[in-house]
Amino acid sequence: MNLPTPRWWYRRGGAPAPVMRALLTPLSWIWAAATARRLARTTPQDVGIPVICVGNLTVGGTGKTPVVEAVVRRLTARSMSAHALSRGHGGREAGPLQVDPLVHASADVGDEPLMLARRLPVWIARDRAAGARAAAAAGARAIVMDDGHQNPALKKALSLIVVDGETRGGEWPFGDGAVVPAGPMREPLAAGLARADAVIVMTPADVPSPDPELLALFGALPVLVARLEAPAPPAGPQVGFAGVGKPWKVERALKAAGCDLVDFAPFPDHMAYGEPTLAALADRARTLGAGLITTEKDWARLPAAWREKVAAWPVRAVFDDPAALDRLLDEALS
Repeated sequence: MNLPTPRWWYRRGGAPAPVMRALLTPLSWIWAAATARRLARTTPQDVGIPVICVGNLTVGGTGKTPVVEAVVRRLTARSMSAHALSRGHGGREAGPLQVDPLVHASADVGDEPLMLARRLPVWIARDRAAGARAAAAAGARAIVMDDGHQNPALKKALSLIVVDGETRGGEWPFGDGAVVPAGPMREPLAAGLARADAVIVMTPADVPSPDPELLALFGALPVLVARLEAPAPPAGPQVGFAGVGKPWKVERALKAAGCDLVDFAPFPDHMAYGEPTLAALADRARTLGAGLITTEKDWARLPAAWREKVAAWPVRAVFDDPAALDRLLDEALS
């Protein structure tokens, strides 16, 4: 069962965070220790082709998957056959399996792989090394791994960390730095940065540059700035909904894009939308004389009968300095 992302995770201090963090901190110590032990005891496998990992240090909501697509496209522009690799979170298939959007559903392979497979070659595998070898056997000359910074199974030629650069409204990407379940971190910040080659800060389109306080945390690591761009939303009033890591960011982005958003429903990440939930959303939209709109990731999880009734709002990652990304890729591939 997926639970909503606690909003207080991303606030530095203030109720109810101190009390909740104090209660959950012992569990966070166990989580951090288990992650560190797994990383230390696993020998990464070399599958014979470069593996570029696009990961993060927090639980969801950074814009990681659009960056995966952008990296695959930059490699493809070099005439290099690059395939994406995902664990397939939320899907029943263990893989290795190449995702076919005409055959598979999100319940089979997960929502993000299904979304990407509409435009890119994508593999899912619980065993990342087996998935990379299968992709290589099918002709891949580079792997772009969606998530996996905390997964040591594969030897990585380049490790990119995607960070949510939105710090407005008292929110901070790393909260108080606490590890789950006491905070949003998958591991302590210093430990995660020590294995990274570069940081990609996803910065809101209306912010000229990332918060200097945030940039100072990354020390000498190269920092690239990217932004999520999306087409104009449909005209007319809309009821929005999203089951992503930070659904409140989708609501904010739709409004910033000029959407006449008359209502918005947040759901847990990877929400499996059933008929009662969708019918309730449709009733709400009908009452308000509005259409329904959601993210492309959510749209991938909708039953086929509902896809014509809901508008998908796709986003893509655009880099302020694409040449800086190209230099990192050139170094990794040389």
